[in-house]
Amino acid sequence: MKYVDEFRDAALARGIAAAIAREAATGRPYHLMEFCGGHTHAVSRYGIPDLLPDNVRMIHGPGCPVCVLPVGRIDDAIAIARQPGVILCTYGDVLRVPGSGRVSLLKAKAGGADVRMVLSTMDALRIAEENPDREVVFFAIGFETTTPPTAVAVHAARAKGLRNFSVFCNHVLTPAAIRGIMDSPEVRDLGTLALDGVVGPAHVSVVIGSRPYEFVAETYGKPVVIAGFEPLDVLQAILMLIRQVNEGRAVVENQFTRAVTPEGNWKAQRLVADTFDVRSGFEWRGLGSLPDSGLRLKEEFATFDAERRFAVPGRAVPDHKGCECGDILRGVKKPSDCKLFGTVCTPENPMGSCMVSAEGGCAAHYTYGRFRDHRLAVS
Repeated sequence: MKYVDEFRDAALARGIAAAIAREAATGRPYHLMEFCGGHTHAVSRYGIPDLLPDNVRMIHGPGCPVCVLPVGRIDDAIAIARQPGVILCTYGDVLRVPGSGRVSLLKAKAGGADVRMVLSTMDALRIAEENPDREVVFFAIGFETTTPPTAVAVHAARAKGLRNFSVFCNHVLTPAAIRGIMDSPEVRDLGTLALDGVVGPAHVSVVIGSRPYEFVAETYGKPVVIAGFEPLDVLQAILMLIRQVNEGRAVVENQFTRAVTPEGNWKAQRLVADTFDVRSGFEWRGLGSLPDSGLRLKEEFATFDAERRFAVPGRAVPDHKGCECGDILRGVKKPSDCKLFGTVCTPENPMGSCMVSAEGGCAAHYTYGRFRDHRLAVS
């Protein structure tokens, strides 16, 4: 398949890995964060760490939208779903994220709430049309990639005159999260997390372009390379970052030129800007409340805002006391550092959000990386 097969060529991968080994033979460590959950999955799935020299370390970042959603927002969604006459619709991974008392939307559904998995925002809109006597709430989640479809649904609902459709908005912004990582004590104070560069998101960058990351290089002096999801994409991005570090440069480079442009998708950006306002602050799992990091519907769409239509608890709730998701999302710890990992916490029985989504660091490591841990332990 074009643009897939040629980016999975084993011989080319070995060639890039050899180049990385040569150029990283400087006696110094290289700590590179892949921000996007899709990259976290790719790094684990394709065994990228096995191709890297010991002094090049990949660090998981907070780029999984299901993972960064705090417990309190899950509790809010469950509270909405349990109200009489409500149908709550959302994407599959969200259904399994545990809230307070390890109650998830799936468990709420088993208890009688009408919770339905959808594949798109338009599925939720169709359900609202088919059930005019019910309140249909779409639990919207995701970074800039999934925000435009939510905007499309809101505009379509207004055009159709649907009074029983609303959105529980949990869309968040990538640049704000990267800034949160860079401003964290672990990075800012040169503490437990030394970062030398960032592998920039792929799908998000198709929407917002490469320019929004320029502050990372200009303000924090860290290079950024936007990369695709195939193994050669990731390896080439790592090589580009190492070269920048070695040359003392810090700029934004675009490896994913077949899909990403500097300006991004203007039509999608305009649609989002016409539909949403930026919240003054929004709570992230592991990162706390980040300024200007979340979206909510504009006043003109207030009738479609589930937070204005329903009473929600809106409480800040701590993670399970044994769960290390927060530290893993900040890159401070690895999944294997968590005492619950692979024992009481598995994809079938997740204790935290990082074990739920395929893009979560714990789920990816459980599926692929734990076998590498075993090989290293016995070697």
